[in-house]
Amino acid sequence: MAGITKKIGDLDVFPLSLGGNVFGWTADRDTSYRVLDAYTAAGGDFIDTADAYSAWVEGNRGGESEEIIGAWMEARRNRGDVVIGTKVGASPDRRGLSPANIKGAVEDSLRRLRTDYIDLYYTHRDDPSVPVEDIMTSLDGLVRDGKVREIAVSNIEPERLQASLEFSEREGLARYAAIQPHYNLVSRDTYEGPRMDLARRYGLAAVPYYALASGFLTGKYRPGADVDSQRAGKAGEYLKSERGQRVLAALDAVAGERGASVASVAVAWLAAQPTVVAPLASARTVEQLQPLLDAVRLDLSSEDVARLTEASA
Repeated sequence: MAGITKKIGDLDVFPLSLGGNVFGWTADRDTSYRVLDAYTAAGGDFIDTADAYSAWVEGNRGGESEEIIGAWMEARRNRGDVVIGTKVGASPDRRGLSPANIKGAVEDSLRRLRTDYIDLYYTHRDDPSVPVEDIMTSLDGLVRDGKVREIAVSNIEPERLQASLEFSEREGLARYAAIQPHYNLVSRDTYEGPRMDLARRYGLAAVPYYALASGFLTGKYRPGADVDSQRAGKAGEYLKSERGQRVLAALDAVAGERGASVASVAVAWLAAQPTVVAPLASARTVEQLQPLLDAVRLDLSSEDVARLTEASA
């Protein structure tokens, strides 16, 4: 799959971002290395993490994922061959987006990642207590200092996003190049509407998270199925809705006709949506990774996309 790239600002990225939220959680260090090796061997280079991953695990503080990725890059000597996206604002030790917190958090992430620059630096969650002017000025300083190449945003209300973009343009500061929204076949209004409109207007690249709806869109959650997963509860909720059942039926039909997996079709649908540059999905084993990679080569017809869009309405 080498040679398949998309653009985020000045960054060239593989059109599937590998989620690092499982590293240090459901994937230990050795398993994480195997997944990372398999992803890069297939041509992948766009790895996503956050300073908060995985603080929700008992005994973890956050930063475990960054540490694993940093050690892996050092062992493989491939820092220049991968695009690393990480985030600030949600770690228990570095919560919020005050200028002082951003300044401290980026240094912590650089240390854990064993690098002197971050390719794509997201605000993980907006902090309404801090004026957008202060946030954008702080992020611009990181770019000017060479610690960050491009900046991006994840969970934010449209009004604050627009104010941030307008301030950056007015003052000639670094501007968000990407948005990472919650978006998939069973969660569309979390992005479609004002956020997508702003992404189109300002040329933001979308890197949607929960591409597989916590595993529901892999097709493994069916009535009566017993799935051993940390996310089974959340994914199982989709199965109870009429919409979830419609989406599964449409995915089954398209997957059968295309000779593809349900997960591949779900990710390919996401990749076909306006503004989306690289769907984001994680894999806790090499076996789970393959359907995600297959989605990159899966070219759905306009009829396929329309059928899935209608089923998920």
